[in-house]
Amino acid sequence: MKNTQSAETNAETVTIVEFSSTGERQGETSVPKVVKNESEWKQQLSAQEFEVTRHEGTERAFTGKYWDQHEQGIYRCVCCGTALFNSETKFESGTGWPSFSAPIAGENITTIEDRSFGMSRTAVSCSRCDAHLGHVFPDGPRPTGQRYCMNSASLRFVKG
Repeated sequence: MKNTQSAETNAETVTIVEFSSTGERQGETSVPKVVKNESEWKQQLSAQEFEVTRHEGTERAFTGKYWDQHEQGIYRCVCCGTALFNSETKFESGTGWPSFSAPIAGENITTIEDRSFGMSRTAVSCSRCDAHLGHVFPDGPRPTGQRYCMNSASLRFVKG
């Protein structure tokens, strides 16, 4: 992920990959970072979406709307609409959260070390708006070996 600061506008931009509603890659683009205050996010999001995406919460296992979803489509950020995951990489992990073997584009997510709760994990966020999405673990299926364990509350599914 490449972040730049514009001297003229002082607005941060990020480079993401755009995708059509059917999952077709449209190409890289530089877009303004989405920045809102807590009040603005609360107006846009449900209480659970706000807690998960803006305060790094976690929904209870087997309660989210997408953990058992099997339709074809794209999973987008509930906060800003950035494409994050494709149903083609979704798999049954048995954890009770939607799990993916890879993001739709590496540019669209950011990972950071998370040492909360006495654990060492890798947190996953949306590159465009910094929404907390979930965590990635090194116990997924081939070919990536990764399990992107996401909160349904951080995602919006768009049928392909």
